[in-house]
Amino acid sequence: MIINRLILNVLPTKLSILSVVTLVFLSGCFDDTTEIKAYIAQVKATTTNYIEPMPEVNPFNHIDYSAGDLRSPFVLPRPEAIQRKMQQMAGCLSPDTNRRKQPLEKYALSDLTMRGTLGDENMLWALLEASDSSLHRVSKGNYLGLYNGRITQVSVKAVTIIELAPDGAGCWVERQATLNIAQSTESNK
Repeated sequence: MIINRLILNVLPTKLSILSVVTLVFLSGCFDDTTEIKAYIAQVKATTTNYIEPMPEVNPFNHIDYSAGDLRSPFVLPRPEAIQRKMQQMAGCLSPDTNRRKQPLEKYALSDLTMRGTLGDENMLWALLEASDSSLHRVSKGNYLGLYNGRITQVSVKAVTIIELAPDGAGCWVERQATLNIAQSTESNK
């Protein structure tokens, strides 16, 4: 009985509030839009409808691709093609392809810095720092650099290297390079 009275008293109050809120919201939907329509008409009247003509397009000249039968530069060459190329250039100076690569051969000479030497009068090693801050001990006969560089001399002040660089015609050319010891800079004064 109490529930029935409560429903009868509360329900009409909620319905009346809901109807008032709905009426307020819907009254905003019937606003006068004559000002907007007048503004749109004015903009349409003052705007010109001129469109620039398309630029003249030059005719397309098709060029046939003539390198279709050549090897793609994006595909690694076949090993037999490399061997054939090396056999053709047998009379030229060339690096030892059967030699196992040494760790410093993955760095360019510009990425290596001589930091010092170790040793005595019988054997002298150079300490080289790579661009990744790793320190390597090398001596005469070790290989380094991207062009099959072989160390020919280690002194207290420098490392002398003979590189084999391709000459572009299928042969290799010897060139000498030197890594001098890095001068320390005193910046902590």
